[in-house]
Amino acid sequence: MRMSVFVLKRFAAFLATLVAASVVIFAVQGVLPGNAAEVMLGTSATPEAVAAMSSQLGLDRPAPARYLSWVRGLMAGDLGRSVSYDTPISSLIRERLAVSAPLAAMAMLLTTGIALSLGLYAASRHPHAADVGIMALSQLGIAIPSFWFAILLILAFSVKLQWLPAGGFAGWDDGPWQGLRSLILPAVALAVVQSAILTRITRSAVLDVLREDFVRTARAKGLNRHQVLWRHALRNALVPVVTVMGLQFANLLTGTVVVENVFSLPGVGRLVFQAIANRDMLVVQDVVMLLAAAVILINFAVDLVSVLIDPRLALSAR
Repeated sequence: MRMSVFVLKRFAAFLATLVAASVVIFAVQGVLPGNAAEVMLGTSATPEAVAAMSSQLGLDRPAPARYLSWVRGLMAGDLGRSVSYDTPISSLIRERLAVSAPLAAMAMLLTTGIALSLGLYAASRHPHAADVGIMALSQLGIAIPSFWFAILLILAFSVKLQWLPAGGFAGWDDGPWQGLRSLILPAVALAVVQSAILTRITRSAVLDVLREDFVRTARAKGLNRHQVLWRHALRNALVPVVTVMGLQFANLLTGTVVVENVFSLPGVGRLVFQAIANRDMLVVQDVVMLLAAAVILINFAVDLVSVLIDPRLALSAR
């Protein structure tokens, strides 16, 4: 019963946040200086062209009617048509997600594998030299800009060794390996900073658990260090780790614009960058809304996973 109440409350919060995000995103375009049609057509456009574009975009209607029409279109999957590409926006986003979603997933897998391994190892060696060394490396990883590290990866693995492509996307038509080869270096560039952050979070969470009484009881029963870490410490430390992982995955999905531009990847981040440059405001509005919805959905999923890990959270939330 408690679990059902918790899920319903979180779902209600999810819907309320989604509605609030849509209102803010729609309102931001309304308060921008000038008419959206003028922004798209540029300062040299004639008044007749601006009036025709405004009518095409429905800007001559009241704001509440335009908002409801936009939301209905989002719910029906009709996101409108891009002015600069002359293509349905839903098709554009699907094509770009075929690059950004696998890239974010690869980066998250690398981040999780590196961070959990290093974080657990550092916590088990606290406060010895291995712990200090891993923390120093993680601090260095946090300080390194992802775009600068991406350039280093290109110089090392593309220019010098010629193992991997320096940029562009081969596509999935020639097999999954060709597409994955194009995403390896960008995924590593994104994973460096994220794994450094998650390593520090994992280490701190595991150290807090290792100080608990039940861990000392487990050691007194004869369990070795490896068994204590993986059977007891890691599971009880997963709640803050999973929370940060959810935020990181949302960040990877929405914040890849710089790395995608370095590697010339046709992803969602690059689509937003190009839409802003082309003054295609409807594309920007739709993409930002869908990315905001993805972030909110990921946070909702993280709440559910956290309760599955530690059911006491449902009681504390109540």
